[in-house]
Amino acid sequence: MLDQKRYSDSTKATYTNYFEDYIRYFTGRSLDDINVDEINGYILELIRKQSMSASQQNQRINSIKFYYEKVLGREKLYVNINRPRRAKPLPKVITENEVAKMIEVASSFKNKIIIALIYSAGLRRSELLNLRKEDIIFDKRMIFIRGGKGKRDRTTVLSEYALEIYKVYIERYKPNYWVLEGPYRKKYSATSVGNIVKRTAITGKVSIEVTPHILRHSFATHLLEQGVDLRYIQELLGHNSSTTTEIYTHVSQ
Repeated sequence: MLDQKRYSDSTKATYTNYFEDYIRYFTGRSLDDINVDEINGYILELIRKQSMSASQQNQRINSIKFYYEKVLGREKLYVNINRPRRAKPLPKVITENEVAKMIEVASSFKNKIIIALIYSAGLRRSELLNLRKEDIIFDKRMIFIRGGKGKRDRTTVLSEYALEIYKVYIERYKPNYWVLEGPYRKKYSATSVGNIVKRTAITGKVSIEVTPHILRHSFATHLLEQGVDLRYIQELLGHNSSTTTEIYTHVSQ
């Protein structure tokens, strides 16, 4: 059956070895009578004894499911075998000094405002591109975000430093409708923003490759390190769940 499915020799050997382990574990039992709870118990015991990686757990589960689902044809009976959760890597961040250096070395005021707005307001790249001139609220030092992720409007902060850069920017570039405009007054491109952030980080000798989202992560992490309440950071970022925001508590430790 493994040959019919055109699995690689390596995969066939792995599945065979792992399924033989499974048979040995349940020596004396009919394989047809083993239920999902027992299979989950078997995998859990292996994890405890061998400290298995998520990859090996999945391979062992795949070998078991192959037998029951492909050989015996029991497609729907084994869907509840517990898969390992893929570990989410912690967000990468840069230091406040590195952000300041990026703004300092940016080659134009347009590039400066791109970096300053993303970082000082915790914007997603799409939110930056969708900003209209009227969304920058000068007197309140706030930014109005229209239909962010999840189609929800929100407001976020605008630092005094970013506001001063913005004032120079609009005087020099005189945007018509969008805060960032490309040729023919059209909305600026996402690719251009990403390239500007990446190149400016290189010029500023930042220790890692920087993306717009890393600037957003850095905004949240730095606020948390300064003692800002997690729920307020959640509101500024536009997260639906506090669980999403809580990941920054691990970054800032």
